[in-house]
Amino acid sequence: MTYQSADASGKSLGTDVLRARPCPHNAAASCSNCRLSDLCLPIALNKSEIQQLDNIIERNRPLGKGEHLYRQRDEFRSVYAVRSGSFKSYTLTSDGKSRVTGFYMPGEILGMDGIGTRSHGVSTMALEHASICEIPFSQLERLSHQLPNLQSRFFAIMGNEIVKDQQIHTLLSSYTAEQRLASFLLSLSTRYARCQRSPDRFLLQMTRGDIGEYLGLTLETVSRGFSSLQKKAIISVKSREIAITDMTALKAILGD
Repeated sequence: MTYQSADASGKSLGTDVLRARPCPHNAAASCSNCRLSDLCLPIALNKSEIQQLDNIIERNRPLGKGEHLYRQRDEFRSVYAVRSGSFKSYTLTSDGKSRVTGFYMPGEILGMDGIGTRSHGVSTMALEHASICEIPFSQLERLSHQLPNLQSRFFAIMGNEIVKDQQIHTLLSSYTAEQRLASFLLSLSTRYARCQRSPDRFLLQMTRGDIGEYLGLTLETVSRGFSSLQKKAIISVKSREIAITDMTALKAILGD
């Protein structure tokens, strides 16, 4: 396969024959055989285009629980696809208070918060042992110009992020505490299903406090909300394991 590279000035350095970069932990790993390819950037690409994307992806070492992928105000260089595990993003105010802004699961893209300003607006931390694929943004931009399908897919992901921001704004401004919690659990259910996990029984890797920060609720309100849903036999709670026992009733809380 050929790939046109460039130096810092943007001048062509010539055409080189490149091989897909192997994962340092699994040499067989690539976009073409990844079980998450139907969720991630390759979803709209053909086999040849996936190979070209594979050439620019860096599969980095795993991150341990509590380890940061990047921090607020770090220079923006790359976007990241979650391969395994989960992450949370959060902001810190000038007085040191934090607010969780999102949770990310396998197949989802991280780091787009830095595209506009070229510095990250949030910090992102692993909630458990996790791994990512790093995609240098300058190379992704160049490749997107060559592959319209990749460009369209990336724009679609950015559009989905905007929709998610609008949805969380609506949730915080007009939903009751119970509706916020129901919406959160239904969102997790859908996302777990997308990555081929159980949609009605899963572990919450985030803490009750994280959930509260994300939903604009106190820790006590989140705990009471879980207890209330359990008393209504809508969910079953065992430590961090959640089982949705009545999906219809959970959706009915939102009027679905």
